[in-house]
Amino acid sequence: MIPADTIAAIASAPGAAGVGVVRASGPQVPALAHRLLGRDPRPRHAHFAVFRDEAGEVLDHGLLLYFSAPASYTGEAVLELQGHGSPVLLDALLRLLCRLGARLARPGEFTERAFLNGKLDLAQAEAVADLIASRSEAGARAALHSLEGVFSRRIDELLAALIALRVHVEAAIDFPEEEIDFLADPLLTEQLDDLRAQLIDLLQQARRGMRLNDGLRVAIIGRPNAGKSSLLNALAGDERAIVTAVAGTTRDVLRESLSLDGVALELADTAGLRVTDDEIEREGVRRAHVEAQRADVALLVTDEAHAQADLTLLAPLAPTTARLVLVNKIDLSGSQPRRERRDGVDWLWASVRTGAGLDQLREELKRLAGAGAGEGVFSARRRHVSALEQVGGYLEQAAQHLGPARAGELAAEELRQAQQTLGEITGAYSSDDLLGAIFGSFCIGK
Repeated sequence: MIPADTIAAIASAPGAAGVGVVRASGPQVPALAHRLLGRDPRPRHAHFAVFRDEAGEVLDHGLLLYFSAPASYTGEAVLELQGHGSPVLLDALLRLLCRLGARLARPGEFTERAFLNGKLDLAQAEAVADLIASRSEAGARAALHSLEGVFSRRIDELLAALIALRVHVEAAIDFPEEEIDFLADPLLTEQLDDLRAQLIDLLQQARRGMRLNDGLRVAIIGRPNAGKSSLLNALAGDERAIVTAVAGTTRDVLRESLSLDGVALELADTAGLRVTDDEIEREGVRRAHVEAQRADVALLVTDEAHAQADLTLLAPLAPTTARLVLVNKIDLSGSQPRRERRDGVDWLWASVRTGAGLDQLREELKRLAGAGAGEGVFSARRRHVSALEQVGGYLEQAAQHLGPARAGELAAEELRQAQQTLGEITGAYSSDDLLGAIFGSFCIGK
């Protein structure tokens, strides 16, 4: 826990209006506010103040705002000083607070205090950083929903259902001498099936939220001269990649960040996938395979003549990687822009050279990134998705133990681990190392 006699203070950078802010949080804040204002401040009220040093010299003029505990962001008494935005004046105010007993805040310490004081859970705390770092309107909205508790409430609902299932299983274990086989109760199977269905739905939404938060990672793959680099240039609206008629021009991964109607995308143009004796090109092909494995979406660029054969390039990908096939060069084949779905994979026909059909591709990429998901969408991080996937594994094992084997003790242990892993998302169960890693990634002053 944080020592009771410390105050965290931080000077933030001046804003667009030239206003700089210094904040402090902790039990000594009321005395500190009285010292600076000359009287006890009125909570949640803006006071005009003259900030003076120990010798009575004026440092700055500005506003003093005081928030009493627990009605503050951190749950502690909080002081905010708004002065002129000069870095020199901000530094003078900050040094004055430190001489009066404050200390510099660690990165993320204000939000960490809010978490430790029960003002936010861990998922909401992370949403603060996600909101600040958001690179798109859609990502910012999703982070705000998480900060408001949308994601946390879904986790809590899942936890409640999981705890109810644990109670049922534990009760069956505690009364083995009863003639009734409680583990064979159909209600138990129904509860578990319903729980797994809820988890699958939440995991899908969390993956969507992660893409909105991080940006949809799209690996553009295909054989040489399929039009991959031309596609990157067309989507970016700039000549970012070198385009020639020579096969093997692209040797390394070229990344480009862009926003489509407020949705962040991370495009990666990769080397053409083929067998080659060129050592440098072989390394490019290897990197292309790695990039495809890491991507959220593998966008296969092909043409009418090679489309079916090129599908083998999608075979090594992970099941969670979305597939999208773009049949390029329809200006040469005479086909029209269209969309089809074959064996669970969306196919689009377009011409990168003329631009025909590219608007449909943009709409599909926005959809995959989570655009238009509605008000219930929330931001999520990879650790959240990983935790939910682990929970899915535990529930799968529990279902097997509750099958014909009727291994209630083993099922109960799987459910216990599932509950603990779910709790780690919101911080009900958390280690100091996890908290340090999370809040250490925040900026100063949050």
